[in-house]
Order: sequence, then C-alpha cells, then structure tokens
Amino acid sequence: MTYRFNTPGETRQMLDVIGAPSVEELFEQVPAELRLDRPLNLPPRLCEIELEQHVAGLATRNIGRNGRMCFLGGGVYDHFVPAAVDAIAGRSEFYTAYTPYQAEASQGSLQAFFEYQTLICQLTGMDVSNASLYEGGTAVSEAVFMAMRCSKRHSRIVVLGSVHPEYRSVVSTYLGRLKCELVTVPTPNGTADLSAIESAVDDQTACVVVQSPNFFGCLEDVTAIAHIAHRHGALAIQSFDPISLGVLKRPGELGVDIAVAEGQGLGIPMQYGGPFLGILACREQFVRQMPGRLIGETVDRNGKRCFVLNLQAREQHIRRDKATSNICTNQGLLALRATVYLSLVGPQGLREVAELSTARAHYAARTLSSLDGFDLAFDRPFFKEFTLRCRNGADASIAAARTAGFDIGPALRRVDANADSNLLLVAVTECRSKEQIDALAAALRAV
Repeated sequence: MTYRFNTPGETRQMLDVIGAPSVEELFEQVPAELRLDRPLNLPPRLCEIELEQHVAGLATRNIGRNGRMCFLGGGVYDHFVPAAVDAIAGRSEFYTAYTPYQAEASQGSLQAFFEYQTLICQLTGMDVSNASLYEGGTAVSEAVFMAMRCSKRHSRIVVLGSVHPEYRSVVSTYLGRLKCELVTVPTPNGTADLSAIESAVDDQTACVVVQSPNFFGCLEDVTAIAHIAHRHGALAIQSFDPISLGVLKRPGELGVDIAVAEGQGLGIPMQYGGPFLGILACREQFVRQMPGRLIGETVDRNGKRCFVLNLQAREQHIRRDKATSNICTNQGLLALRATVYLSLVGPQGLREVAELSTARAHYAARTLSSLDGFDLAFDRPFFKEFTLRCRNGADASIAAARTAGFDIGPALRRVDANADSNLLLVAVTECRSKEQIDALAAALRAV
C-alpha cells in the first residue's frame, strides 16, 4: 500500500469499471439528509516535520511503567519481563505472522503452540491445554460453557462472589439469552463460606466457579469447594494466577476439572490493559468439549517429527450446533511470549518470582496496615495482593499516592458498584523494593 491519494486518472478508471459517471452520482443513492454538506472539522494539515513534532508531544503525555511506582492490582500486574522475551517474540517470523484459521499454519507456529500447551500442563498439573484463548474473562466464560456440555446440565451455574467482578459480568453477558440461572455466592469476609456454597449447589448445577487467589487477593479452599461440586455431579472450575503456582498447589492437585487464568503475568507487559492471554487446561476426559485449538505432535510420511491442528471443533469446521466455541483463533504472539518466559525462568525461577512477590506483599500489608486510618479488610491468607480499608475513603488514598508518584488500586467501587467505598486493592510484585514500599507508606501517612 502506498501512502498517496488516488490520482484523477485512477479515480476515473475505478468509476468506469463500476459504471458510474462521477463520484457525486455514485453516492446519489444515499439520501441527502444523511450526507455531510460541510467540510470535516479537522485541524489544519501539517507537513511531515510538524506532524512528527505533534505526535512526539502527544507521546510525552504518556507515563510508562518506569515513570511511576506501580502497586496496581485487580488482574493486571507489573511483573518483570526478561529482555529475551521481547527479542524472541519480536522476530519478524513471529511478530508479523497472522495466525491462520486452517491447517496451513507453519510448522514453526504449530511447534510454538505445542510447546505452550506442554508448559501450561506442567504449570497447572492438568492433562491437556488448548493453544490459548483471548483473555482471563472470556476464558472463565468458555470454561462455563464447556462444563455445561460436559455435565449435560444447562439450567444452573454457581459463581463465588470473590471471582473478579468483570469475569462475572462477562459470564452473565454470555448467559444473558439462555435459560440458565447464574447464582452468585456472597463472600463478605473475603472468601466463600463452604456452607453457603453447599446450599447454592444442587443436582442441576453444571459447575462451580472459584478464583484463588481471588479478586480480593485471598486464598480460597479450592479442594473443599471442588468436593462440594463433585458430590452434586457438577464440575469445578478454578481461575488462578499463573505466578502463584510457584508457591501454591497446582489446580490439578486441588481436584478441579477445568483451570483457567489470565496469563498477563507470564512475560506480557501491562500495555494499557490488553491484549492479554487466556489460559485453559482440563482433565483428559473432557478434551472433546474443549474450546479453541489443540495442537498435536505426529510424524510425517518420511518419519520426521511434525505438528498438526488436532482439534478445532468450531462452527467453521463442523455443524454449528456441534461447535464447542465461537473462538476464531488463539492469542498466538502472546502465547509465544508466555512460552518464552516460562522456558527462561523455569520451575526455580518461577518459585523465586512467587516467593519475592509474596514476601514483599506481606511486608507492604504489615507496613500499610500499621498506619493510622488503614487496616487490612480481610484476615485471610493472601498471595501478592491484599485489600486495604481506608478510613478516609479509597479515592483519597489513591489521589495522595498519585501525587507522590505511586499508582495503587483500583478502588473496589470502581469495578463493583456495590462495594464499600473505603476498600482498595494493593498489589506487590517482585519488581517492588522495600524502599519503594516504605516511600508509599510515607505518602499515605499524610492521608
């Protein structure tokens, strides 16, 4: 594509091909009241030098992760990204490749997805992983629909109130036109009460959805919740933090049937809130109902190792009523970033990242909750994120921190209109130091 306007001769040639005498007569079919009868309200044109200066000025208004201290949580975290992730994922054969719909995907791309699936299975302790989904929220929804197909139950879904409000909103939207009841179990104390879950689950329930670490940062009793689901013939779905598995038990060891996650922490920058990476893994018995793509390993006619699209049961390939998902593709480039990241850090490196995040988050929780007017909202075990109660309101604390060069939050009211206006999230990753935490405490002390 060239960066120039059509010449009058080119315009005339196009009009001749379509049989229109002029551009004006071409658009005669559009009613006059729908046409713009004045020039567009655009700024004056700029030459190349002026345009570069203007765009550079706009860019300086952005503040990157290195310009402020980030303690933001709620699903997107400031984890360290090794330079090798950018170097490998930025290679032209990966960076410019469009993920093909059909089996003409290159062997290099297929192998990368196969390695991703292998690493996700090792990470989660599950039997099989697909080649990725769009992001964490739709991964939860796809898992819910998968559970409905596996259980052959379509009338009731149980979701814990400690699941990310945006994830619950996506599930609600997906189910909006179906005759399926979405039951939310309240979690006023930061984690679910097992007796409340027992009361909510019945023999028509397709699945129970739990997030651990949950939206408040607290750890749920996933094993006990999975037992409740299984006693009623329902499936257990866990949304997890991939980094947390460096120190916590894997979903496969907790008895869940489907494990999903937002994979942003695995070598993917915060990048203005997306795009990110949806992770989904399950037990082998449910693989036929798994959404998205599944890459397999085989040998070609010469006996050489090769990779194929084993399973992509979408509406493009089989009858619509038999399709497992409307997902058109997978997050190829971001799945590659996660693959490179996990390969680089390895099990020991992941453990170190998780331990550093845990230790520094707990130091921050002790330090901030010791300030006058601040305390921990929930007395529950947590991983790298915790909920802080601010006597003078979450917004005042966020503003004071922002003035001092720190970003904290979000306030729970921002993502849940029914939440207490005094509550906010604080997340601490391996990137934050004790000195930075102390400086944040000094900034909040003024509140």
